[in-house]
Amino acid sequence: MPAADALTGRRLQGRHARQASRLTAIAREGKGLLMTPDSTMIRIGQGVELHHQHGRREAARDLFAQIWDDIGGEQGDPLHVCVLAHSMADVQDDVYQELMWDLRALAAVDLVTDERVAQAGVPLSVAGLYPSLHLNLSECYRKLGDLDRAREHLRQARAGIGALGDDEYGQLIRGGLERVAEQLGEATA
Repeated sequence: MPAADALTGRRLQGRHARQASRLTAIAREGKGLLMTPDSTMIRIGQGVELHHQHGRREAARDLFAQIWDDIGGEQGDPLHVCVLAHSMADVQDDVYQELMWDLRALAAVDLVTDERVAQAGVPLSVAGLYPSLHLNLSECYRKLGDLDRAREHLRQARAGIGALGDDEYGQLIRGGLERVAEQLGEATA
């Protein structure tokens, strides 16, 4: 799951690159909560780095597609499916494809447990994954002109924001929510 600066015409640019880098570093160094290095999470992190740190969007998309095949697509480990689909959405050129990947990520997170998240070394609870997923869906629907769905996902993201700390990642997601709310003509909360 990767990081960002601001909403542009495409998406939250690098919306989670800092978080992905943090996850990749944890996986590589064996620090933090990781019991056993998760090679799939490491590979996803490498794809995120290709995109966000090296500007190699197509190479990242190709790597993500290979990982998707390797994990068995939607039948794979739900955490891998969620993180990979969330990352794959970032490298799509077409908003409909972006939406499809974001919806896959949201469907998969419902099957993820806190134990699995901790085992993979992800520094969030499952509840902490939802605000970002809903934020991205809100942005997709906004770009597609489906403002009712955009507002519904914004509402769901806001409802789950308490699961995030007041750290850099939590502030990043809160900032994204404020920007999308402004674009939707909603009061920020």
